[in-house]
Amino acid sequence: MQIFDELPIRGLTLSNRIVVSPMCQYCSTDGFANDWHLVHLGSRAVGGAGLVFAEATAVSPEGRISAQDLGIWKDEHIEFLARIAKFIREQKVIAGIQIAHAGRKASTPRPWEGTGTVPPSKGGWAPVAASELPFDDKHAMPTALDHAGISKVIQDFASATRRAADAGFQVLEIHAAHGYLIHQFLSPLTNQRFDSYGGSFESRTRFLREIVEAVRQVWPEQNPLFVRISATDWAEEAWDVDQSIALAEQLGPLGVDVIDCSSGGIAPGIKIPISPGYQAPFSKQIRDATGILTAAVGLIDTPNLADEILDRGEADLVVLARELLRHPYWPLEAAKHFGFRVPWPVQYLRAAPPDTPQR
Repeated sequence: MQIFDELPIRGLTLSNRIVVSPMCQYCSTDGFANDWHLVHLGSRAVGGAGLVFAEATAVSPEGRISAQDLGIWKDEHIEFLARIAKFIREQKVIAGIQIAHAGRKASTPRPWEGTGTVPPSKGGWAPVAASELPFDDKHAMPTALDHAGISKVIQDFASATRRAADAGFQVLEIHAAHGYLIHQFLSPLTNQRFDSYGGSFESRTRFLREIVEAVRQVWPEQNPLFVRISATDWAEEAWDVDQSIALAEQLGPLGVDVIDCSSGGIAPGIKIPISPGYQAPFSKQIRDATGILTAAVGLIDTPNLADEILDRGEADLVVLARELLRHPYWPLEAAKHFGFRVPWPVQYLRAAPPDTPQR
């Protein structure tokens, strides 16, 4: 398996195994996409990735990480998102979107503006969570969702899914990682409930399973569904890779096609041994144990490393984030590195290697 091999998933075929990770841009007003998102995502599509994901897009106003997050909680958001999805598809690239709810990590400043919770008096809002546990002493105490609140969030994910389909996105990813709301239900560190959504593994995973079921009911059958998870919390008596394997075994029969394997984010102060490709082993464990397709993400920065992850059978897809912020045309450079003749946009052919095919 190599990074420029095609990958069929349901009714789609990715032209290669390179995925642009969802990366928050923190530049929306009232959830609306704008020219920045079009240029940011469009340039990565021009750059030759097989799949381009729009950032974590909030399913409700209270589900935003910051007030400047992208949103998909009302029909008015569809028009500009559709423009972005159309441009990505015109580059012969698959258009994806990640939908999310931040939970107790909501109502924060943009990363370059500080940390903690933005209070309602300054444009913030009261966060919700699986349990009444703040992220740290700078974050507000969240309200634990009751069953009516849980049902509303599930419906918010389903409604966001319908809008994503209407906007023309072809792949949907549910964000269940990095300490956001769904992860807060999964992890014993943040789920201290005593009802049917807390305690046992089956109960802690119920929220995600119900979201997946609601989403799959409205997401087109021919379109793939991804779920991003934190494969481990990197802490004792917390969420770990064994539970991630068991979760993947649950999600596959519900219509999930790919497990996108990240890690961490559930609590501050946890030491994570970061190195290039450090999360790929989790992807391999889940892939080997379940047979489900997986994606590896995390400091994948060179063509050789990306290709080795695939060649070793650690993942079916490689997901790049910061490297594609630095180098939007990384896939075209990777093709040149390996001697692959991949199509270039006709507008750029004058700069392409000899005999390069056009898109």
